Order: sequence, then structure tokens, then C-alpha cells
Amino acid sequence: MVVCGDDGLAHRLAAELRGVYGEQVTLVVPPSERSVRPPVVGRARATTAALLDRVSAAVNRAGGNGEPVVGAPVAGAPFMEATEPNEAVLAAAGVERAAALALVYDDDETNIRAALTARRLNPRLRLVLRLYNRRLGQHIEELLDQAAALAAGDGDGAGVDASTTVLSDADTAAPALVATAVAGTSKVVQTDGLLLRAVERTPRPGQVAEPGLATLALLSPTGNGSGVPEGSGPGDEGPSLLPDAEAVRGATGRGTVVLEQVSYAGPSLPPARGAVPFASLFSRRLRWSLAGMVACVVALAVALWLVTGIHPLKAFYLTLLDLFAIDDPAIGASVGRQILQLLSGLVGLLLLPVLLAAVLEALGTFRSASALRKPPRGMGGHVVLLGLGKIGTRVLTRLRELSIPVVCVESDPEARGLATARRLRVPVVLGDVTQEGVLEAAKIHRAHALLAVTSADTTNLEAALYARSVRPDLRVVLRLYDDDFSTAVYRTLRAAHPRASTRSRSVSHLAAPAFAGAMMGRQILGAIPVERRVLLFAAVEVAGHPQLEGKTVAEAFRAGSWRVLALDTGASAGRREESAAEEAYEDGRNSGLVWDLPDAYVLSGTDRVVLAATRRGLAELLGRRPPERAVPGATAPGRPLRP
Repeated sequence: MVVCGDDGLAHRLAAELRGVYGEQVTLVVPPSERSVRPPVVGRARATTAALLDRVSAAVNRAGGNGEPVVGAPVAGAPFMEATEPNEAVLAAAGVERAAALALVYDDDETNIRAALTARRLNPRLRLVLRLYNRRLGQHIEELLDQAAALAAGDGDGAGVDASTTVLSDADTAAPALVATAVAGTSKVVQTDGLLLRAVERTPRPGQVAEPGLATLALLSPTGNGSGVPEGSGPGDEGPSLLPDAEAVRGATGRGTVVLEQVSYAGPSLPPARGAVPFASLFSRRLRWSLAGMVACVVALAVALWLVTGIHPLKAFYLTLLDLFAIDDPAIGASVGRQILQLLSGLVGLLLLPVLLAAVLEALGTFRSASALRKPPRGMGGHVVLLGLGKIGTRVLTRLRELSIPVVCVESDPEARGLATARRLRVPVVLGDVTQEGVLEAAKIHRAHALLAVTSADTTNLEAALYARSVRPDLRVVLRLYDDDFSTAVYRTLRAAHPRASTRSRSVSHLAAPAFAGAMMGRQILGAIPVERRVLLFAAVEVAGHPQLEGKTVAEAFRAGSWRVLALDTGASAGRREESAAEEAYEDGRNSGLVWDLPDAYVLSGTDRVVLAATRRGLAELLGRRPPERAVPGATAPGRPLRP
């Protein structure tokens, strides 16, 4: 497998493929990347260079046996330096013989150009692209798949496993960041229009946990669930993933992780761009002034009706004429009529500045409708989002989809996320967060959480420390690049503020497993971290897997490796005639996914199932030889399931 990139995602992806799936990897990076310290991955904090050294040894051993080396460069080293992935570089990296190619450059144009070249060099190649533009990504995916199909049709391309997957690290990591800021956890999976979350349930001392299909994991005996690495404390045995019923019954007093659905009403659509709500045209003081003037006019009209005895409508009409000074003077009329006329004229004089203020305020409101909003004076319980780059923009969109109030802080007036914030009418504070008064302007003292997702680790850390000095119990989520630095920050903040929620996340660490899963030819729906381990959720075709095909749901379950959770009915439309066991879920066929499969249901080759698995278990299920030691990490939801 070949991985081409220019940032930390390339290093993490190569480490994921080698450390988890045992694949031979060729890493292509710019020359400047050799002097940059690659990110640290795994409990042993082994660097990507060390992993690539092991790949080099494996490649050399394979080459010594005379076998073809998959993904090995011409020079025989798995590490290549190239300014750009042109045709010569891709050919030298072994794309013509590779099974999959990942293009994870930060520039969309570079990835597209390299993908077109790679598809021409190897029509059978499985492509994984990193693109931020989602609409363009859909078109590119269809174009490359069509090119692969045409190339396969010209020759003996029957059964070609060529596919194109377009992913975005921002879209992949955004749900985990949002879930961490809102619910204090990133354990969220989105599939088939459902929002699922893993909930940690801590039973009372002596209470036996409830067995069942929903039990995904047993927490460590310490039950803290704080994310401390396994083995870091005395008596810490680590979590037990996908336990069987006997293990659950015997777990007295241990917490469990169960999967449950999160249902919520759809959020109200924001106002259309350029539209202004009527209530925002006039301030509260001006509205009270207008209401007072109307009350005065009504009172004068009633008084004129009572004094003169004329018809009420005529009294109201004469009052308006007096108000606008267009009626004849009431010479020769009664004293009461003359007094009311003078009072009406006085009210008319007072009305002029009120009308002028209303016009000016309405014009100012329309003028500022396309400008950035400021945080309202009484705002509270919101999320302060620091940074409106690629990641921040996606996080902002997710937060607004959940109808969560947000205040953004951005130092760059040309940031790409400002247009999104303006369209969604989200308050924005322009300024450097390191300067005094910026976080105060974002109402940090009344906020629910701080989400710092800028590209600078020190900026995120400084903002978190300052926010904690203002609110010691504030929920803080940091985006940090380096794992060692992230762990040190997490432990320090956790020790200094034990009652506050602190989470540190790396976008490349969250996104790498989804990219690796796409390179392996499967679809990762999402993943849920359990302490320092992770559970994957994937859609798998039953055909070709003897561990699943022809077995019941109960027989297909392997404790600690995988468990069938749901059946994709959309992919199983052409199934055989249903048996008695299938009738138990017939009513749920229209929903796309059936989550309450009976244990007696027999899986056939035409089925497509959603299963939860460990990374080693999923690699074994797919026929891959599991590595000696897996590299753990926390991941985020990937692409949505396509029936």
C-alpha cells in the first residue's frame, strides 16, 4: 500500500496500516518532512520511522525470496521523498503493483491530479482521497469509478476490486469533537440517519451488570473511564471489549458500555441569507416608545369622543389630523376640544424623533444583516469555538445542526469559516485569543464548554488555561497534534481540575483509522473509544466470510473480536424467502437497518450486516493476518452507510 501526504495524517495512516493490519506500506512525503518529527502513535509511543523500519525489514525479506514487493520503491526503501506526486514518483512508489493508494495532501488539487494519474497507471487500484470540498469529491469519486469500470471492461477485468473513496479529515473528526464538547464524550456513531452513542453505566457496588446485545464493553476494574492508559495504575486490567454473557454476569461492580439511540427533533432552519427577523428591526426601548405613542393617540381619541360626543371613528380621524398638524385650528370650539387639539400637537412633536430613530435603527439592522453578529448581552450555556479554519467550520456546522448555541472566536478576518458563521447568524468575536478581553467578549464565564481547534497547539493550550482560570469547572476540549504533549496536558489539567471535564484530541489521530479502513476495502461507519482502546463499527458483506455465512447471529459472535449488531435490509432486498425467525423483524424492514435481530436468525451470503469489532478482530474477519501488537487510538465517525 502507498501513502502520499505532507502532514501528520500521512504518518499516522502509515502507522495504522502497518501496526494494526500488518500491511507493507510505502510512505511518500516531501523532502522537508524528513526533518520534521512525525507524530507519535501507540501506547509504546513508537514513532512512525520505527514502524517503517520494520516494514523495510519485511520488504527486504520478501525481496530476498524473489517474491514481488508490493508498494516498494525502486530503491527498496519504504520511505520516499518527493516534492509532488507526479507520474514518475507514483511509478517509483510501486503504484502499478499496489493494492491501494491514499492521497492525503492538504491541497485538494494535488490529490485530484495524483488520483487521475494513478487511475491511469493502475485501473485496479483502490483509491482513497482526502478532499475538503464535499461536492467536488462526489464528482471525482464517480469519475474515477467510471474510469476504473471502463478500463476493466476492455480487458479481463472481471471482479476488479477497484473503488474510489473520498474522505475529509475535517468531516471525520468533527462529530467526535462536537460530541466531546457537548456530552463530554466522543463515543458517537452516525449511521442510516441515526445518532447512536455509547453510554458508560456504573452499577452500584455488588450489582451485577445486565448481559445482552447492547453491552459493548466492560470498563476497567477501577471504573474511572478517564482514558488513563492501560497498566498505568496498580490493579488496572484494562477494559474488556465485546464480552460474552457469562463475562458480563461475572463483572460484579464493573461499569459497562452500552449502545443507545439519541433521538431529537430537527433543528429549526436559520433565517435565509439577507433576511432579517421583524423583532430585530427595532430595539426593545424603541418598541416601548412606539407602544407608548400608540397608547397616547388612543387615549386622545377616546377623550375627544367623550368630550364632543362625535362618532368614535371620526374622533380617531380628527386626533390623527391634529397629531400630524394638518387639521384647522379649533377656533370657536369648546375648551375641551381646544385642549385636546393642543395635546395632540404635542404628541405629534414627540412622535417625530421616535419615527426618525425607528428609520435609522431599521437601516442599521439591514446594513449589519450581512455583517458578523456580536454575542448577545445575556447569552449563556453556549459553546465557545476557537478557530474557524477547516476543522472549525465543520465543527460549527455540526453544532448548529444540533441547535447548540455557539460563539466563535477567530483572529483572521479572512478565515474561511466566517462566511459560514455569517450565513448561520452565529456571533463571532474577531481578535487574538491570547489578548486580554477576547474570551470575556465571548462570554466565557457563562459558557458551557470551550472547543479550541486552531492549528497552533500553544494557542489552544493558552486559551484553555486562561478559560480554566476564569471558570475552573469549564468543560475544555483541545485539539493537539503531538500525542505525548496531548497526554501530558490531559494529565496535568486533570490533576489540577479533577472535577472538570478535560479532553485532548488529535484530528489526524481521529481520522487515520477511517482512511485505513477505506484502503482495506471496507466502510467504517464509526468508532467508539473505550478508555485507551477502540471499537470499530463497519458494514460488511456476509458473502465470503465463513465466520458469518450460514451461521446464526449467536454463532457468529466471537467474544473480544466481533459481534453482529444490525442487518442492512436495503442491501438484502433480493433475499430468499423469510423463515420463522425472520418474521420477528419484518416490521422494521422499511427503516433500512434492523437492530433487534433474533439470535436464531441465520446469516446468508446475500446479507450485509453492521458489526462492532476490535481492530484486530476486524482484520482477522477480513482474512488479514493480525499483527503481533495493535496500535490503539481514538477514532471518529466515518462515511455514512449507503444501503
